[in-house]
Amino acid sequence: MERVVITGMGAITPLGLDVEETWKQLVRGTSGITQIDAFDVDGYKVTIAASVKGFDGKELYGAKEYRRMDRFTQFAVAAADQAILDAKLDLATIDRERVGVYVGSGIGGIGTLEEQHATLLARGPGKVSPVLVPMLISNMAAASISIRHGLHGPTLSPVTACSIGNTAIGEAFHRIQAGRSDVILAGGAEAAVTRISLASFANATALSTRNDDPAGASRPFDKDRDGFVMGEGAGIVILESLSHAKRRGARILAEVIGYGASSDAYHMVATHPEGDGAYMAMREAMRDAGITPDEVDVISAHATSTELGDRSETAAIKRLFGDDAYRIPVTANKSMLGHLLGAAGGVEAIALVKSLGEGMIPPTINLTEPDAECDLDYVPNAARKADLRIGMSNSFGFGGHNAVIIVRTYEG
Repeated sequence: MERVVITGMGAITPLGLDVEETWKQLVRGTSGITQIDAFDVDGYKVTIAASVKGFDGKELYGAKEYRRMDRFTQFAVAAADQAILDAKLDLATIDRERVGVYVGSGIGGIGTLEEQHATLLARGPGKVSPVLVPMLISNMAAASISIRHGLHGPTLSPVTACSIGNTAIGEAFHRIQAGRSDVILAGGAEAAVTRISLASFANATALSTRNDDPAGASRPFDKDRDGFVMGEGAGIVILESLSHAKRRGARILAEVIGYGASSDAYHMVATHPEGDGAYMAMREAMRDAGITPDEVDVISAHATSTELGDRSETAAIKRLFGDDAYRIPVTANKSMLGHLLGAAGGVEAIALVKSLGEGMIPPTINLTEPDAECDLDYVPNAARKADLRIGMSNSFGFGGHNAVIIVRTYEG
């Protein structure tokens, strides 16, 4: 089987418009959560989100293309462009039939749908955009990347809710491992901070209502957490077979060594209270990687800042790792990024690769008094230097989807 490495990364996040700025702010413990200013939130139960700031799709793509891409697709294309440049991937010199795109979105172009529904009601059916449907459908991020760069390999848009990024990376990893592709761009994108999404999540009591303290609203594992904070962005990595990367002299950032997936088979939105699905996905990822609990140096937790979710993930970690659970640092990027939904796994995979490369674990901010049932080492409030070799990243989604990847520092 082929070994699979990461050779490029790109990110658009609430903390920065590229990987380096996002990473710098994560290490600093900066919150990207602010008051929503993209639309009027008067009358909403929740008025905060982790929004991307300063992104100008019109400037990047021109007015014509900008009008044909929903915001989630714009984020995805921008992150993919960054990743290709970061990998120094010369697409003119490689077999583009063996280059794929595995990029998904949980909610797709809901902003475009809202806008065009308003047009329908106000101006009638004749004024609805003919490109509404292609802008709306969630596969358009992957399709747009493929079209932009002439990539003829498989184009896949997994829809596994908030585990999309890890699903995309894991499935791409297995395809390259099997020798069926040389390169795959993998990750997720989301731009669902919209009126109807915000209202729905808030009415489901899933969101934090700490409107007067945006920076303190996302507080995984803290006893005073009261829900997640919606976010948006994109995170995309370039996966490449080691043989292909070596042939072109690529810089290797890390190696993907394991992937596990499972289903809770339990509830539409609630995670299994004992973390059964999370446990099974982590166990499968470790088996796939051929490693034992004592070899894992850091865990990037899903950790959305919900009462049940944080407790069940903690329980699953303790069940799998036993006594090692108390040794392994567990970090929660969502304390700063908010929950990027379908983009979360891709961005958090990037942060894990940076952690391994720089020997630095970002903190879990806002952890002032841990929940009594959340008693692991969550790297509270300050980044930590550490000797890191192997990291695990967890992503879990509505419907009981669980996806876990394991990444290792590259060892030639």
